[in-house]
Amino acid sequence: MEEAFHISDPRTLKVVAHPLRVRLLGLLRAEGPATASALGRKVGESSGSTSYHLRELAKYGFIEEDPSPDARERRWRARHRYTEWNTAELSATPEGREAVTIMALRQIEAIVRSMEEFQADDWPAEWIEAAGMGDALVRLTPEGVKEYFARVADLQRELEARCGDAASAEQVHLGTTAFPRGKR
Repeated sequence: MEEAFHISDPRTLKVVAHPLRVRLLGLLRAEGPATASALGRKVGESSGSTSYHLRELAKYGFIEEDPSPDARERRWRARHRYTEWNTAELSATPEGREAVTIMALRQIEAIVRSMEEFQADDWPAEWIEAAGMGDALVRLTPEGVKEYFARVADLQRELEARCGDAASAEQVHLGTTAFPRGKR
């Protein structure tokens, strides 16, 4: 699997901004290859609907067919670990601003869904104590925000390299945001 899929065309970003498509792509990244039927059961959709959306994701390079030992099954897999884009570049057009805004909302929805799933499950006390959310209101420059994101990404890679193979390791949904508060 490739590391990142860099998108510079707002039409491509809009393809994955569809609520069902972003969920399907997320499931393939998190859980590995699957059929349209299996994904449909997970998201509460028909296999016909998921098949259509999987073909759209494949058409734009997000996913590909996974070779299956059973020729009767059509399995799909993600091509990249994550999707990235340059917000300033895409926001240069109204279509790009709309796509970036929709993707930000989809990311927030994914974090909320992860939190709700965590709350619904019976986790050990060590996970209940470790999990959570926080926020801070600090004064930064645009350069400071860029540094913040870069250092968080470095820390994520470092921690995954150190902890990822431990017996107690789980997939953890991490989210980081930074937006200026209010109007100028």
